[in-house]
Formats: sequence, structure tokens, C-alpha cells
Amino acid sequence: MSELNAIVDELGTDFFKALSDPSRIQVLLRLASSPNPCTVSQVAEDCTVDLSVVSRHLSQLKRAGILSAEKQGREVYYRLNTVSVVKALRQCADALERCCPVTGVTSCC
Repeated sequence: MSELNAIVDELGTDFFKALSDPSRIQVLLRLASSPNPCTVSQVAEDCTVDLSVVSRHLSQLKRAGILSAEKQGREVYYRLNTVSVVKALRQCADALERCCPVTGVTSCC
């Protein structure tokens, strides 16, 4: 379990908190489905929350390392950090499998 603890400590609670909100997941899915970086207003077009809320969600996802942002003129373009998100989730999954192999055992560590 210490390996999993180390991974969680390294990622920080912001990473998991950012992934825990349905609206942020909606923002994440919008960016994941776009071949190009998107502005706040482009993301907000497909979301059920206000533009200001989308902006806050984007900031939180960026702070957690899930998104990157690049300012071009007056616009900020957001992009999913696919490689780092996949790496983080894979590290967690691998640590869980090493700690708690899927063998029908109901308890872990």
C-alpha cells in the first residue's frame, strides 16, 4: 500500500478532487473530444453550466495538471494533458494491482 500512498502523495489531492465533479468531467470530455485546444467560450458551448463556472473548472483542472493552457492574444486555449493523465491513472492502477491482485480476494493489503 505504501507504493499507492507515494503515488497519491505525488499526484496530490487536487488531481483526484478535480476528477470528482460531474461538471469538470463534462469539461474534460469536451476537451478530450476536440482535436484542437479550446477557449473557455468554446468549452462552455457544450456545458450545462455558466461560462464563469466553466472558467473556474478549467482553472482547477489546470492546477491539477490535467490540462495545459496557452495564452494567444486575449484568449486562453486549453488542452487535455492526455499523456500525463494516462500515466497518472496507469500508475494508480498498476499499484493497486500489485497491492491487491484480482484473485477473488475481498480484502486489500
